[in-house]
Amino acid sequence: MLRRLVLTATVSAAALACAVPAAGAVTSPLPLPVPLLYAPDRLTVMVSETGARTDGRYELECAPAGGTHPSAQSACERLDELAGQNHDPFAPVPEGQMCTQQFGGPATARITGTWRGQHVDATFDRSDGCEISRWRTLEPVLPNTRS
Repeated sequence: MLRRLVLTATVSAAALACAVPAAGAVTSPLPLPVPLLYAPDRLTVMVSETGARTDGRYELECAPAGGTHPSAQSACERLDELAGQNHDPFAPVPEGQMCTQQFGGPATARITGTWRGQHVDATFDRSDGCEISRWRTLEPVLPNTRS
């Protein structure tokens, strides 16, 4: 059986090699691969109850940095830094994670949009130690709420 497969593959390869285009025929080159197209990094950041002037809705665009976000350049740099660490900054706290029972204030945020070709819809608060840490990891995309 193996011999039959090898023989069939050899004959097929020889037949393809002999199939020379007719003299003078123009052959077109193989098409170049199309680069993967990603939607641009574009996020909407909505922040409330921070107790500061940072409450509001901001647009953040990266590569190049822009939009209405007050710290667009440093926010994009932080997202790039987290990506370089293979860290998903928008992932929720894992189910069953033990967290300190401390309250970091009533601040909440929601981030929606596209980042690195992926859809983002993440919510943030400061309801316990894990959520506070998650918020701080994403500063300055989210505002610093420490006094």
